[in-house]
Order: sequence, then C-alpha cells, then structure tokens
Amino acid sequence: MESAVKVGILSVIFTVSQIYCQEAVLQISAGGLDRKYCIVNNQSWTPLSQTLDDAIQYPLMNMTSSLLCNGSGISPDVVKGKALVVRRGNCSFSQKALVAQSLGATTLLIASTIPLIIPSANDSDYAKVHIPLALMRNRDFLEAQKEFGEGMLVKLYAPPHSKIDPSIAVILLISMVTIVLGGYWSGACERDRLNSGVTEGGGGESKADSGELFLYSPLKVVVFVAMMCGMLVLMYYFYNVLVYIIIAIFCLASASALFSCLDAVMEKIGCGTISFSIRNWNFSVRSIILAAVCISIAVVWGVYRNEERWIWILQDLLGIAFCLNFMKTISLSNFKICVILLSLLLVYDVFFVFITPFLTKDGVSIMVQVALGPASGEKTQGNMVEVPAEPQAPSEKLPVVMRVPRFSAWAQNLCGMQFSILGYGDIIVPGLLVAYCSRFDVWINSSKKIYFVSCCIAYLLGMILTFAVMLLSGMGQPALLYLVPFTLITSTVVAACRGELKQFWAGTTYEVLDSSREPLLPEGRTDRTVGGEIC
Repeated sequence: MESAVKVGILSVIFTVSQIYCQEAVLQISAGGLDRKYCIVNNQSWTPLSQTLDDAIQYPLMNMTSSLLCNGSGISPDVVKGKALVVRRGNCSFSQKALVAQSLGATTLLIASTIPLIIPSANDSDYAKVHIPLALMRNRDFLEAQKEFGEGMLVKLYAPPHSKIDPSIAVILLISMVTIVLGGYWSGACERDRLNSGVTEGGGGESKADSGELFLYSPLKVVVFVAMMCGMLVLMYYFYNVLVYIIIAIFCLASASALFSCLDAVMEKIGCGTISFSIRNWNFSVRSIILAAVCISIAVVWGVYRNEERWIWILQDLLGIAFCLNFMKTISLSNFKICVILLSLLLVYDVFFVFITPFLTKDGVSIMVQVALGPASGEKTQGNMVEVPAEPQAPSEKLPVVMRVPRFSAWAQNLCGMQFSILGYGDIIVPGLLVAYCSRFDVWINSSKKIYFVSCCIAYLLGMILTFAVMLLSGMGQPALLYLVPFTLITSTVVAACRGELKQFWAGTTYEVLDSSREPLLPEGRTDRTVGGEIC
C-alpha cells in the first residue's frame, strides 16, 4: 500500500511551465487621494512609461456606455486630450483604438468583465495606433468610480520586470540543499546499516530498513513508470475528485516525512529522549512533541493552502521534507536501474509535455493541465496568462512544486502573486541517482565521496543550464531534459576514469528479497567487498 501511495504521488510531481504576464499599473487619483490597479497591455502597441514619474497624467472620461466600435454620436471636442474607458466587445481592439485616436483621445482603457488577455492585433494595425491601449477589470473601474467620483486623473506605466529574478537563486538554493542533504542522508543510512550488520553478528548479513522500497529489477522499474503514466491520465480525466485525495495523501506523507527529518536531526545533535509506558505501550516525549509539531504544520497548510501571500513557505518546507524522505527511502540497487528509471522518466516527461497536445481534443498538454488544474483560471498561451476579471473561488492545485514569489514583482502584485516554481520531480528523480552515488561511495569506502560530489556538481550545472534556456526563451522548461543527461553522463565518466565502471554498473553485492528485504552476500562470501575494495 505504501509503495502504491509513493507511485501515485510521484506520478503527479513533474514539470510545470513557468508563466509570465505583461502586466502594467493604472494609477487613478482625485482630491489628493490615489490608488493603483492592475491593467494588461501589449508593448507592441504604443509602449507605456516605465516609471510613475515619467508617465503623463490625463483626465479620465467614462464611456462605458459605449463599445466605441465607431465614432458616431461622439463629439471630438468632448474626448480630446482625455483617457477613455469603454466596454469590451463587438469589435477588435485595434478598431476601438483607431476610433479613439481619430476622436483625439490620448489613452484607451477597455473595461472587461471576462478574463484579461494580452490585447493583440494584426502586425499592420500596430503601426497605425499611436495611443496607449490596455485592459482593466470592470470591477476595478466601478470601485474607483465609487471611491473618487468625478474628476478622476490617470497615469499608466509598466515597471520593468527583470527576467533574472532573485527568486531563481532561492529556487536553485532549495533544490541544491535538498539534493545534497538527501544524498548525504542516504549514504549515512547505508553506512549505519553495514556497520550494524558487522556488529550484530559475523554472519555476513545486514538488516535493511523495513521502511525502504528497493528497485532492483528492470521489470519493476517499467511497471513503476507505467503506473505513473496511468495515474497521470486518471488525474487528467478525474482531476476534480482525485485532487482532494492527493492533497490528503500529501498532508499525511509530508507530515510523516517532516517527522522523520526532524527526528534524524535530533538524533544527530544528541538530543536525548525521555520514555514512559502506559499499559505496556512505550512512548517517547521527543517523538510526541515532534509528531504534534509536524501534524500541526501539515494541518495549517491543508487549511490555508490557497493563501498565496505566505502559505508557500509551509509548502516548500513540507516539500523539502517530502523529497528528502523520498530520496532516503527509495533505493536503486545499481547504476543499470538508475539509467533505466531516469531514461524512462525523461521520455515520460517529454511525452506528456510535448506530445500529448497533439492527442487531446483541446490541444492541451496533459502534464500542464494536471499541474495547473482545469479550473485554475490560468490558461496559458505561449508565455502569456489570463488575469481573472472578477473574484473567483480559489482553485485547487496539486502540491507538487516548490514556489518562491518573484521579488521583482513583490511591490506591485496588483494582478496576483507571481511565482518562480520547480517541480518536486525535478529534485527527486535526479536525487535518486545522487543517493545511489552516495551509497556507492560507502560501498567502496571513498573518503572523498567522489561520486556523490561529482553528481551534485552535475545537478547544479544542469539546473543552471535549465534556467539559462528558460531566460533566453522566455518560457518554462522541462528540467529533466537537462538534468538527466548531465547527471547520468557525469556519473558514467567518473566511474570510467576511475576504472570502476563495472562495479558501478553492477552496484551492491547483495540482492534484496521481496519477502524479508534482507541483503545477502553471495554464497560462500564472508567479507564485505565490492570488486576487491573493502566497504
């Protein structure tokens, strides 16, 4: 059952595209008061000023009773030199802009009751329009009209948002810390298991952690990936039901993972335990306190999961613990299994991101649809996104990504919080190889941890390349497309240069039995060696 749950969670934590929107700011002022609102513009029209001080102020004229598809019945003297607000619909954006321009208006604002999109037109129309054009929420205009009344003055400006946002560095730091700690923890557990096997007995056996799931058969790996594919397809068709099941499972799994991580830290720093018994049941005070803290954190996240302002901190904390525990409990027995698993997951990632749009009726990627949620209100088109025009009930999203707010847009956030994101799968999948390299260093008694260190460096370089391509292309990237080749090739080259490729490919000297999960030395062997080197 636990294995099935892990497969179910892993199947929905892969690549999520990063989204950007061409957002700008509308400042409305009157009587010494001012307020800012979200607008959406297109720099292909007349560009807006980048700062409020450089923006020109115009009187605002309410023409929401008109669609402005033609200029009949409107006197140019009335609108000349003013910013107009009209309703959306019935004709194109360029037609409205040309009519407003012919009447002498200086700016055109289109009030919308449906989601705001980037206002676009034919290339030839852009050159004809010489006034700024932007979409705003109709409810924002009604609110401003109620607050300021007549005599409103407006300024439009578009603060530049740097593509290289500091949040990218935070995401990179989170992923690297998780990868390094997860690999180190896996290697430490392997070392403890081997030492425990030696001291317990001289029989040549070492007891495997009963909580671990071992993947040592290519067939099991194929079945594992096939189950993930099936789970993702089910999520696509039954999202509205399964999303709540995944959220509940995540709360339980992340609370358990956080407890495991904190308990290991307490054990490492030598924090003692006080135990007591009740009716032959033994309880640890430390475990009770940690369990209460971890469950509380998971419950708080579950209750406030749609609060964007601060809940991302708890989601990232639980996500880090979840990834660490996953890397520690899922063990790949040899490099052959690593190659098969990572290669299949790379194909899985590319197929469900790039190929499925040709197979679905609406042309949507199954991976992106599941990651964003069908009712999220964030419908992607290239690197653009719709901004909801009216308040919406929070849409449920899968807790499958690390999220960090974009600091360059923190001050505005008028159109909603913007995040840099990284899927858990982009940490866990290469992390399984990093964990194997860490355990192999233990098996060959490598004091410099050459395989572990080199694989971590390869992961770092792969992440840097991922972000570089994302920034250059302006679109989110499937990180596994870069991380899997970087880590696999680097590990292979290191093993070949050290003359240990055969041992690295074959992995551990024991096989894990399904029934007892006890690692056994080959028959007739009483020492613990890998290729002649003492572990």
